[in-house]
Amino acid sequence: MVSGLLHLLIAYIVLRLAFGDPGSADQSGALSIFASSTGGRLALWVAVVAFVAMALWRIAETIVGPHPSEPRSDDDDGVFDRAKAGALAVVYLAFAWSAGQFAMGQGKSSGQQNAGLSARLMESTAGKAVLVVAGLIIIAVGAYHVYKGVSRSFFDDLRIGDDNQAVKVTGIVGYAAKGIVLAGAGILVVVAAITADPSKATGLDGAVKTVAGWPAGQFLLVLAALGLAAYGVYCFVMAHYARM
Repeated sequence: MVSGLLHLLIAYIVLRLAFGDPGSADQSGALSIFASSTGGRLALWVAVVAFVAMALWRIAETIVGPHPSEPRSDDDDGVFDRAKAGALAVVYLAFAWSAGQFAMGQGKSSGQQNAGLSARLMESTAGKAVLVVAGLIIIAVGAYHVYKGVSRSFFDDLRIGDDNQAVKVTGIVGYAAKGIVLAGAGILVVVAAITADPSKATGLDGAVKTVAGWPAGQFLLVLAALGLAAYGVYCFVMAHYARM
């Protein structure tokens, strides 16, 4: 549920950027919305607990495999699923850390942090190679999201059939939109490494703001906002129907 709320807030920020308002279109921008009030900071601590819980769940999946109560074929040891769960555990721990930093009033823009790290890596050839590999991995993750959406394989994660039209629409649109945005961020990381321009390697925020400068940027950002919002709604579906 917290993940769904986070994506809805990012969608809101992207929509504002489409019409010229400032903001950081990533998780740090979404978290910063709460940091200016006592109630908001309390909500951030709730988010910390939620993200840590999600990380522990993914760590458990890494150890025992997803859906351990379901039989697997002899040639399916779930290596890919375990690796994916481990990677998600790292992501959720990073989210928990960011939420905690904002709750304590020490939050920083993840885009600026990414650019700073990229600048340090660009000081060496090996560092540039690391950036290129990181960018390619992000592109691959984005492509996987698009595939999972258009192939409707996200229904494998749910306890309901693929005849539910509302879930089908939010899943397809949400996964495809998030995948395209992630792939765009990965492409910018690769471009940043090749051109030695760390300002491009700012993650999701950089990808969104790059699109904003295109002739059809406003229209594309509105579509991205709707897609990310659809993914946020799908997260609420997962909260109720996920196969765990």
